[in-house]
Amino acid sequence: MKILWLSHLVPYPPKGGVLQRSYHLLKEISKEHEVDLLAFNQKSLMEPLVPSLAEGLAEAKDHLGNFCQRVEFFDIPSDRSSFSKKWLALKSLFTKYPYTLNWLLSDHFHQRVANLVAQEDYDYVHFDTISLAPFLSACKGVKTSLDHHNVESHMLIRRASKESNLIKKFYFNQEGRRLEQYEKSLCPKFDFNFTCSDLDTERLQVITPESRIHTVPNGVDIEFFKPSGNKERSSNILFIGTMNWYPNIEAVQFLGEQVWPELKLRLPVATADIVGANPPESIRKFSLEDERFHVHGFVDDIHPILDSAMCYVCPIKDGGGTKLKILDALAMGKAIVADPIACEGIDVEDGVNVLFAETKEEYVECISRVFSEPGLRERLEKNARTLAVEKYAYEHIGHQLSSLYSS
Repeated sequence: MKILWLSHLVPYPPKGGVLQRSYHLLKEISKEHEVDLLAFNQKSLMEPLVPSLAEGLAEAKDHLGNFCQRVEFFDIPSDRSSFSKKWLALKSLFTKYPYTLNWLLSDHFHQRVANLVAQEDYDYVHFDTISLAPFLSACKGVKTSLDHHNVESHMLIRRASKESNLIKKFYFNQEGRRLEQYEKSLCPKFDFNFTCSDLDTERLQVITPESRIHTVPNGVDIEFFKPSGNKERSSNILFIGTMNWYPNIEAVQFLGEQVWPELKLRLPVATADIVGANPPESIRKFSLEDERFHVHGFVDDIHPILDSAMCYVCPIKDGGGTKLKILDALAMGKAIVADPIACEGIDVEDGVNVLFAETKEEYVECISRVFSEPGLRERLEKNARTLAVEKYAYEHIGHQLSSLYSS
């Protein structure tokens, strides 16, 4: 089959959750289908990952061209400056579409999609997020699919429910409610929708029962994320996540302000490693105040630091979809201590391949058990790797999506 893949980001390098899903699904379906890629360039997403934006885009185009027949990148009109984004966010209170649909609007991109659909004999046009849905009008007469990395309206409404700032609370709530109405009207127009977990499929089905919705789970590169076999473990806890995403920032603040002060008293040998691009001042301060709490910023190859960690912690209490950082840690055979919300949509069991914790007391207790009980730690590590290999390898997941197109 011939597929036109529309992306809200340049899916390379695959470092970070959303990049990994888009890159690996694109790569896997290209093994069975002919794929053209049109992608928006999110500068803030790529810049921390490459020496320069120009070099990064050139390398991405070259690499993606190894399995895509056509690769084209487009600037985002609203990405000209931080003021442009803020103005658009404010203006979106009064426009037809909510901000989630407004931020990618581009006449140039729309025209290019329309021209290609008219010129090429595509069997499918794939939309990699609902933010691309306004371009559906350029794809008349062609079958379409829509990927939901998260159920965006659910994520925004949940964020609003936890927000203490009344202005932000109002904004996130109205954005979520308006977007929910668009999900209700837009999703049935696609030949099929797919989410990354059965839980998100259920959530979306409630919003838009008329839509055809399938689960195509997130996955992990089990050949890259593979334990080295070295049994030596540093006496550390580890969290990995890009620091321009609010759930990651809140998770590290919770670790630094509430968990760490009690944990270091109970485990005097423990250290903490926080890895992720663009850590704000509120995160960097932890490493300035305590030499055992390390804030690394962006790390090009996270494999060594993941491999040597004794305990992977993930106190994320918000967001949507499934957390690829959990899948990476499972594949690396890590002993994981995480909030149940961080594991939503992933088939883990408390006490089998993860330890659940919600309060600071529970985190301190669970992490202490991982440190002090080698038998428990080894059992969690073995079961984690087994689950990743048997259920979340991208090769199987990519074939599942290819089969959906073919059927």
